[in-house]
Amino acid sequence: MRNERLRWMLLSAIFAGVTAVLSQLTIPLPLVPITGQTLAVGLTATILGSRYGTLSILIYILLGAVGMPVFAEANGGLHVLIGKTGGYITGFILTAYVTGLILEKTRFTLTNALIANIVGMIITLAFGTVQLKYVLDVPWTDAIAWGVTPFLVVGVIKAVLASIIGIKVRERLLASRLLRHSDTPSVTS
Repeated sequence: MRNERLRWMLLSAIFAGVTAVLSQLTIPLPLVPITGQTLAVGLTATILGSRYGTLSILIYILLGAVGMPVFAEANGGLHVLIGKTGGYITGFILTAYVTGLILEKTRFTLTNALIANIVGMIITLAFGTVQLKYVLDVPWTDAIAWGVTPFLVVGVIKAVLASIIGIKVRERLLASRLLRHSDTPSVTS
């Protein structure tokens, strides 16, 4: 049991690193860039599930909060979390949890992963838009126009990619016995 728990913790740390790397893939936009962060969050939750997917994202956010340049465009620090894009980042916590939970409560299939990742996308966009509205002190229409609209099509594409790649990688990790042969990670110590 202890080795299994350690394996899950190591996978969580590895996926925090994957998230940091994918976060550097950016397409600059005037207010909020399109990044690989949301793809990484979807992959992480699809592969690791709710508990360890969320742990991985928490590790990523804590690294960024203490100043490591893991956020988009090699940014780090608390100022990012309280700035115009911070809502998206803090929303990743609930996104990872809900995405993984949907898959654990159903099955880790491509269809369920796509549904879970779309729900996750909506959560991320909601958190991001709320913080964008209040940080920039703009009307809801502007916050939605700047914080949701430019990301819908790209978000769906990333949800599809996270689902396809995530399910395939999860299957390979299960086959190689790097993950348990069940749909939920063990929570016993």
